Amino acid sequence: MTDNAKPSGLRKGLTNYGDEGFSMFHRRAFIKGAGYTDDALSRPIVAIANTGSGYNPCHGNVPQLIEAIKRGVMLAGGLPIEFPTISLAEGFAHPTSMYLRNLMSMDTEEMIRAQPMDAVVLIGGCDKTVPAQLMGAAAAGIPAIEVVTGPMLTGSYRGERIGACTDCRRFWAKFRGDEINQQQIDAVNTQLVATVGTCSVMGTASTMACISEALGIMAPGGATAPAVSADRIRVAERTGALAVAMIGQNLTPDKILTPKAIENGLRVLLAVGGSTNGIIHLTAIAGRLGIKIDLEQLDSMARETPVLVDLKPSGQHYMEDLHKAGGLTTVMREIRHLLHLDAMTVTGRTLGEEIDAAPESFPQDVVRPLAEPIYPQGGIAVLRGNLAPGGAIIKQSAADPGLMEHEGRAVVFEDADDLARRMDDPDLDVTAQDVLVLKRIGPVGAPGMPEAGYIPIPRKLGRQGVKDMVRISDGRMSGTAAGTVVLHVTPEAAIGGPLAIVQNGDRIRLSVKERSIELKVSDQEIARRLAALPKLQVDPKERGYRKLFLTTITQADEGCDFDFLKATDTTATVPQLGKPKQKAE
Repeated sequence: MTDNAKPSGLRKGLTNYGDEGFSMFHRRAFIKGAGYTDDALSRPIVAIANTGSGYNPCHGNVPQLIEAIKRGVMLAGGLPIEFPTISLAEGFAHPTSMYLRNLMSMDTEEMIRAQPMDAVVLIGGCDKTVPAQLMGAAAAGIPAIEVVTGPMLTGSYRGERIGACTDCRRFWAKFRGDEINQQQIDAVNTQLVATVGTCSVMGTASTMACISEALGIMAPGGATAPAVSADRIRVAERTGALAVAMIGQNLTPDKILTPKAIENGLRVLLAVGGSTNGIIHLTAIAGRLGIKIDLEQLDSMARETPVLVDLKPSGQHYMEDLHKAGGLTTVMREIRHLLHLDAMTVTGRTLGEEIDAAPESFPQDVVRPLAEPIYPQGGIAVLRGNLAPGGAIIKQSAADPGLMEHEGRAVVFEDADDLARRMDDPDLDVTAQDVLVLKRIGPVGAPGMPEAGYIPIPRKLGRQGVKDMVRISDGRMSGTAAGTVVLHVTPEAAIGGPLAIVQNGDRIRLSVKERSIELKVSDQEIARRLAALPKLQVDPKERGYRKLFLTTITQADEGCDFDFLKATDTTATVPQLGKPKQKAE
């Protein structure tokens, strides 16, 4: 190695206490204890972030993926070395995996920095793992490529095809409404998750996989292959080979995750009818690179970006159907005039070049033609008003059209405990025309902004056949859920946002057409109630990660990242109005 050459391989991150030769001698001696030869140790190192866990069935195929990634790395002349990080599973992380997303991003970033590697393959899957990894890798600054575990296959109940977790909610609502009995719901329970892998619908995991491919940080075609398919293994092998090639090209995340790439990610999020969570995660990823997402501009983008994918919860199909229909490439071909085709990808080629190089499209019924969308505007709308001065989100493509313009009486739950106590009370004063309001489930309030925004229909109404109501909260909703649900109300109730002052009986008006959410109370009364709120104070007895979280977490419009992890300067704001002018080379 010359004096001017950057350290590579085992020399990267070498701790030197005055004798670099001994430090290297020491490091090589210990790794040779694992049986490596000098030839192996002379090759570029591709590290593999192992997120397998017995608590994470979404990542149940990680051992097979690691084997395939290693094969790809070695075929390309590199040395693969795996290392463990935190693994987050949506159904098993208390109080919510979102509470731990930033911790996983810190774990990923610091382990990349701490250990010698020339490139890293990130194995993600379940909802918060992909954004956590991309947030960490973006800051760590070495060539990085994402690969996901892939969606599970669907199951079958009495001849009906079902899959997690949109059908989870649909059947559970039937059970709560006494439409099916205990024996039937138990039978459904055994069929909802037929294999390992992430949810089989366009939930947050599938959304983040599609966004990753659109960003160019994933191997082309890598978003949709089912977890237990041979295609998924082949994607993993190719990912290993690409990681080696990225080293020679020095394709670091900042060269891929550019403002143009972030805009592409937003376009695809809207076109696939993706999870509202995708906005928070993409905001956090972009924020690590100094890129700000403007919600007003996002709403303008949504108005010109139709939903094309007929997939639950916005449509009828499942992720394995999208894969059979040609995967995300089929979607991007339909909206290519709205994409920045000159954005760089992990292959070293542009997004436009990769779309052109993919197998040609063919007749199918999962991805609609641009002229025949499943929903004419992007699935997500941004709302503002005196109830959400910092903005709120609604997934309009999964909402009841009859409730998009609605005014009703507020039925208020002060927090998640209050909701649990009173929701099924037969004496609860509630009608189908009311607006359910849940406070203090935001980033600070919960803490961790859990997916409690999908407030269940009160049991007494469910038994009357009520399927949807307007629901408002400062929390999140699972991407697998459907309903007229207003989310991410900012600022949140716990820090003194207007949501905190809503009282039972207040009138609330929702207008998706006008993009507004209004508390029908006078400005003077709002000011009086806000002034009477107690000031937020963090309990001095809090400690450790919880204290760090409560004192540094940002609001939803800033991605719920820790303030000290964001880039210090804003280098770009996206999306920019107007259609991309760039063409593929």
